[in-house]
Amino acid sequence: MKFIGIVGSTNEHSYNRKLLEYAQFIMMDQVQIDIIDIANLPLFSVDLLESDYPKLHKISEKIISSDGVIIATPEINHTIPPMLKSLLEWLSFRLQPFKDKPVMIIGASHEGQGTIRAQMHLRQILASPGLEAFVIPGNEFLLNNAKDKFDNDGRLLDEQTIDYLEHCILRFKKFATLINTMDLNSIESHFTLTLKAGGYINLDDPNSDGTAAASEY
Repeated sequence: MKFIGIVGSTNEHSYNRKLLEYAQFIMMDQVQIDIIDIANLPLFSVDLLESDYPKLHKISEKIISSDGVIIATPEINHTIPPMLKSLLEWLSFRLQPFKDKPVMIIGASHEGQGTIRAQMHLRQILASPGLEAFVIPGNEFLLNNAKDKFDNDGRLLDEQTIDYLEHCILRFKKFATLINTMDLNSIESHFTLTLKAGGYINLDDPNSDGTAAASEY
């Protein structure tokens, strides 16, 4: 199974990059995670054409051919960074590779609350028209106080944190398998809407259907 990893920060030394690279390392025997570079992309504008930027098409093609996407987002002013937001705007305009794509969100932050607000906002964005991704419900991985969590080689120090990261990615693997094997043309509409609205499924029961969240579309 192959996932695409997107780091929401263009900082080469970003803790979110370290987190995603470490996930790539510890999961190499179970899933392939290819991390793509989103640096040097133009900010979204309807006055520009994505056809003038081959890198956007390459990113779109990689997402389409993948089994799922893992996004590692920082939090800036209670939301996601502008470069990540711009990328998602490009990919919701004409290319639309996220439609019905399984997505998992992780994040690392200097602060004590991790990236909880950014992750909540990102879930809303990924449900919007033109994106319409299947974001795995729950399963949040929030790494707070990130500057104290890595050694000099970029490896997580705490065994419980490592185990939980692996647990979350394995659950996402099950989720992606379920989504990718469903007949999305014939599936009941309430299930699709429930899942995209934040409902949940029992990943330990492959026969489980969607269960409604507190609010639905």
